[in-house]
Amino acid sequence: MAVEIPFRREFSFEYGRLEPVAPMIRRIVARNPSPFTFRGTGTYVVGQGEVAVIDPGPDLVEHVDALLTGLAGEQVTHILITHTHRDHSPAARPLQQATGAPTFGFGPHAGGKRGDAGVEEGGDWDFIPDRTLGDGDRVTGKGWVFEAVHTPGHTSNHLCFALPAEGVLFSGDHVMGWSTSVIAPPDGDMAAYMESLDKLLARPDAVYWPTHGPAITEPKDHVRAFVAHRRERESGILECLQAGFSQIDAIVERLYIGLQPGLRHAAARSVNAHLIDLVGRGIVESDGPPTIEAHYRSVRGGTRNRFSGHICCAAATDARLRVMRQFCNINVVDG
Repeated sequence: MAVEIPFRREFSFEYGRLEPVAPMIRRIVARNPSPFTFRGTGTYVVGQGEVAVIDPGPDLVEHVDALLTGLAGEQVTHILITHTHRDHSPAARPLQQATGAPTFGFGPHAGGKRGDAGVEEGGDWDFIPDRTLGDGDRVTGKGWVFEAVHTPGHTSNHLCFALPAEGVLFSGDHVMGWSTSVIAPPDGDMAAYMESLDKLLARPDAVYWPTHGPAITEPKDHVRAFVAHRRERESGILECLQAGFSQIDAIVERLYIGLQPGLRHAAARSVNAHLIDLVGRGIVESDGPPTIEAHYRSVRGGTRNRFSGHICCAAATDARLRVMRQFCNINVVDG
């Protein structure tokens, strides 16, 4: 029986309007809907008078102007970036020019190189935070304190931002209510993503506000469903390999029934992320680097980790690191 994810797609908003959505929290949605952004990027404002802005969004003049109009008479003191995809961080530049506020993030974009074919909305290679944040770092403003939660997986530089006193987590693209996250190598990493999901399960946050779509009011159930979904997907990939389907295109065709043609590339990258993880754990072999074009086959000897439920093998961490280095080097050289 397929895992049922409790998706939340009811989403009430008005483009170009900064609206209160919870105590201390306002949101304005950019007009950039797509199969990867849902109705658009939700830019959050936290506080009153002296405020923080989370994920300013794409560099759309109408969006930045509407945000600044909604904040007339207030001062932006902090600009926080969950990660460097082009639907999240580029508007930090015009917002900073207009307000002088410093930017905060984990670091610049990573994985591949400028000009590579993008997945989803592509990477923002120009963003470099004024102040870098690591896991557990705190950012304090007027009436609020954020805790940075490093959640690599969707991207290596992905941060969630918690308001511990309010039980709120701004979850970026790591956990969304309307869809699962795309994990696209080389910057997307399935093993890191699963570890980051486990990390959220150990936290006390009561509600998530993703950058796309509505709030998640039962986050533990939602995250558990995501974990179960990924385990189910991994099992499906292994079944495909055992049935003789050795290439990613054939696996996508078999697993993603009724998939929109425009999402096929993203699905292939997600399967690739699973296979990179499986190769690194000694469960699968590839005929060379584990790329989109490679042939794969399952091998015997994997065991199930009693702590996380993931399949593993001896020296899995070292093996996975070797695979990722090889994969990333191939992508950089070949473009």
